[in-house]
Amino acid sequence: MGHVNGTTKVEITAPATAKVGDTVDVVWKFTQAASKNPDIIDLPANSVQPSGTLKAAGAQTADIAMQGPRENPPIPKGGAMTLSDMKGTLKLTAAGQVTLTPDAYVVNALSTDTKCAPTEPVQPAATITVTAGGGNSSSGSPDPSQSASPSQSPSSSSSPSSSPSTSPSSTPSASPSPSGTGGGQTDFTGKVVEVPYTCASPIGEKKATSPVQINAKKSGGSYGLTVQFKKSVMDSPIDIPANSVKPSMQIVLGGADQGSVKVTGPTNPAAIKSGAPIEIPDLTGTYKPGATGTSTLSPGVLTINALGTTTTCTPDTSLVSLTLDTAEQASGASGGGNGSSSGGSSSAGGTSTSGGLAETGAADHGTLKALGLLAGTAVLLGAAVFTYLPGRRRVR
Repeated sequence: MGHVNGTTKVEITAPATAKVGDTVDVVWKFTQAASKNPDIIDLPANSVQPSGTLKAAGAQTADIAMQGPRENPPIPKGGAMTLSDMKGTLKLTAAGQVTLTPDAYVVNALSTDTKCAPTEPVQPAATITVTAGGGNSSSGSPDPSQSASPSQSPSSSSSPSSSPSTSPSSTPSASPSPSGTGGGQTDFTGKVVEVPYTCASPIGEKKATSPVQINAKKSGGSYGLTVQFKKSVMDSPIDIPANSVKPSMQIVLGGADQGSVKVTGPTNPAAIKSGAPIEIPDLTGTYKPGATGTSTLSPGVLTINALGTTTTCTPDTSLVSLTLDTAEQASGASGGGNGSSSGGSSSAGGTSTSGGLAETGAADHGTLKALGLLAGTAVLLGAAVFTYLPGRRRVR
């Protein structure tokens, strides 16, 4: 989605006066986010968490770590962003005037980090007058400063956070016996291949790698296909309702046969709790050969529909998982892409479409986060050029 320009309005509160040695509480309150929630996905309650840095300067300098709880009402597509108050503490070490100025902040929602930073100088939002002596802990009293003029051209970037799982287990045997004329072997086990994908999403192309295995069971002249993902690929960032996630894939045919076979999986039968592993079910379909000879089967375009979004991932390279000796069947694939009785006609290739995101935060390829669409569809905020609300200095 690129950079977003916007103005963030905040109110900083802190004690008006304190003593050297005191530890004071500071509160950062968002009164206006830099942008609304894009028209991509509804954000559930308690799915958004802000964190940031408040700069102390003057009598002492420090970067104050600020963080708010993951608390928010449900935020619909296009709705105003609601961010919780961030809090932090500062131990005072020198007498004089200590100013507090907001700096960069990050909004985490559904495992996606949106980073916001001012591009122009920001004026202090609060000032603490620190006197010598003391040492008692002091909590924050509001101290907003005068308002500063909003300005444009801030920058922000959205980078999905990464929680990839470990590499898949060892590769099974991948040398199935011929099956072209019936009889003999009926079960054929493919090898696990690490498929590098390029995945389309509202925030751009992302790279991901997933371990995939294609197995087949011969029945007459056709084959029942099963595609397996060998490990859970991520933990759920939020509670996912039952029957809301449905995956599918195009298996690409090669060698003697040409075309593709569509395989699909069921929706998740039960709700998935936040933090629980997300399992991709077996994807199944039927392959009816359209040519006699040695035919290969490779994982193709992966599509995941969930919560109203579509994620489409296209392999960067074709990797053969299964090889079969096939015999031509009437109305078989034979280059026409109709080798699936469960999925109907489909093309051998696939084009990326906008929607959700299957991704990792790795620089190259990481383990596929198959439901990374939940972690990457919400580009929440624009950049943070700050303005401040005028307010009275209140002293405890």
